[in-house]
This record gives sequence, structure tokens and C-alpha cells, in this order.
Amino acid sequence: MDVHGALAKRLGVEEASLHDLSNYATSGNFSDVERAALAIAVALTREPRALPEKLRAAFVALCGDDGFEEIVATVGLFNYLTRLHNACAATC
Repeated sequence: MDVHGALAKRLGVEEASLHDLSNYATSGNFSDVERAALAIAVALTREPRALPEKLRAAFVALCGDDGFEEIVATVGLFNYLTRLHNACAATC
């Protein structure tokens, strides 16, 4: 989270939003699109083999198929990079 948090700050994410990530579903610090994206991130991080159709449909309704493909690719990339970093941190 430290690496991603620093990147988020450089990209303009407010400190309050970072501190409220665990409450993203009910927090006023996030828009509907951000909540939907975070729900996808949580779901794919916990179970990368499948995404509940309800989450997909909700995101597509907000951002379309292209937006859905972009968020899934971004989540997948960051999950991969985090796992790679964690593996290398112990051995590199």
C-alpha cells in the first residue's frame, strides 16, 4: 500500500480518500464510479479467477465495456506487480 499510496498522492488522490479506502462502499470521499472500480479491485484481488457478474454489470452501466476492460486490466497489472514485488522483496 505504501508504494501505491505514494503513486496515488502524486496523481492527485487526496489523503482523506486514502485513509478512507477500507470504507469506500459507504464513504462520501468516492464517486459512484470510484466505488464500482474499488469493488472490482477488491473482488479481483481476493479471487482473481472470477468476477461476480453483478460487479461487472454495475461498472459497465457506469463506464461501458471499454471502461470495464480498462479497469480490469489496470487491477490485474497492479495485482501482478504487487505479487512480483512481494516475491522479490524476500529474495532479491
